[in-house]
Amino acid sequence: MINFNIRGENIEVTPAIREYVETKIEKIERYFGDDFEAKANVNLKIYNDKQTKVEVTIPLKNVTLRAEERHNDMYAAVDLIVDKLERQIRKHKTKVNRKFREREGTGVFFANGVGTDTPNTDEEEFTVVRTKQFSLKPMDQEEAILQMNLLGHDFYIFTDADTNGTNIVYKRKDGKYGLIETQ
Repeated sequence: MINFNIRGENIEVTPAIREYVETKIEKIERYFGDDFEAKANVNLKIYNDKQTKVEVTIPLKNVTLRAEERHNDMYAAVDLIVDKLERQIRKHKTKVNRKFREREGTGVFFANGVGTDTPNTDEEEFTVVRTKQFSLKPMDQEEAILQMNLLGHDFYIFTDADTNGTNIVYKRKDGKYGLIETQ
């Protein structure tokens, strides 16, 4: 069962919108067992150019499902979100099934308890094709952003000179920068 927390920014969440979002997102329950419980956080935003943005986050025990979609039609964005969430679930299950087969033998295990001997092979493999090693230089976040831009990367890992913690700066889709601080 999924409990919903639906918020709207620049939009009133009407009963019709709430029902549509809940009905669509509840479709992912079929990938889990009967005792499935989760909380879905849904944010609906409408911008000045009438474009909508739908964000869904569902924290689970072993994985957090998260998807966002921008579209001119909010209902179409919700439909696309459900497709993204289903792809994420299938990828995660394929990865779990592969590890289970490697550890336990040839049987395949699904979270809902249904087993089969034919794995889902249409999912991409996660293969590391390159490994880099480097030392983290102490610096502030402004210098890290400059280093990231000099390298032409979308993110940069560094040691914060003040806290001595490992942090990550990254370039956001809107052109601004984000900072991830480790604990």
